[in-house]
Amino acid sequence: MSLLAVGTIAFDSIETPTDSRIRIMGGSATYFSYAAAFFAPVSLVGIVGKDWPDSYSRLLEERGIDLAGVVRDLSQDSYFWHGRYTINFQDRETLECQLRGFDKWVPIVPEQFLRSRFVFLGAASPTVQLQTLAQCNLPEFVFADTVDMWIETAGDDLRCVLARVNCLLINDSEARQLTSEQDLVRAGRKIQAMGPTMVVIKKGEHGSLFFHEGSIFPCPAFPTDRIVDPTGAGDSFAGAMIGYLTCQPKLDRRVLLNAIHYGTVVASFTVGGFSIEGLEAIEMSDIEERRTEFRNMLGVD
Repeated sequence: MSLLAVGTIAFDSIETPTDSRIRIMGGSATYFSYAAAFFAPVSLVGIVGKDWPDSYSRLLEERGIDLAGVVRDLSQDSYFWHGRYTINFQDRETLECQLRGFDKWVPIVPEQFLRSRFVFLGAASPTVQLQTLAQCNLPEFVFADTVDMWIETAGDDLRCVLARVNCLLINDSEARQLTSEQDLVRAGRKIQAMGPTMVVIKKGEHGSLFFHEGSIFPCPAFPTDRIVDPTGAGDSFAGAMIGYLTCQPKLDRRVLLNAIHYGTVVASFTVGGFSIEGLEAIEMSDIEERRTEFRNMLGVD
């Protein structure tokens, strides 16, 4: 049941059409780990700076996240991202991004994490992702995410990552950027040809496309009338999906589709607040209740 996650642990400043927040807890690994921890214990590898509050670390530990692999760099501040969303809450503009050494960080996976059965490589640089894999003792399943910055600047290393992972999670615009295909079906197939047998293309309010071997499974988003902040929805989708899979004895088609449903439902809670507020406000019973509602909407027996 072991799940290792590596990625960004950051401060975010968010502007939406209706509200804003300054320097709140964010980062791909943060959202992923918090969502995954509803299903299974998570071992986290990352880096924070001298400005990272102990209260944030305690909040993660209280969710069952092992921070033994998180190091604090006292020579600089933490990773920082500042973004603004447009009126549709889907498109966003990066106003500021300060890596603060994250691009040069060398991950060190603690010995007790090395035999993790599942590994999630969050949207870090492909170099960091490859360095993490080099330390792990042959995990059974490797999942990865990426973003436009690494597709643009580290394409060759990213292709090395793709050749070694079982599943890539990527949003629709980045799938088009990676493959130079506008059609998402062709894009998904092209990514599979790069190595992953499974691909999840996240489409925001339009749900996702799941490519598994020779089949494609579309899944809509859970309809919600409360969208406060979309940041981290894709990462929490991945966290819930993979956290659920970590607990399963085998990954057959039924289990994989259940995982997509759990990811969709948990992401719908994430958008209901800034940072992890939407996830802090729920328990597993809330997730199960909404999952049942979602499956009834879909007509799934």
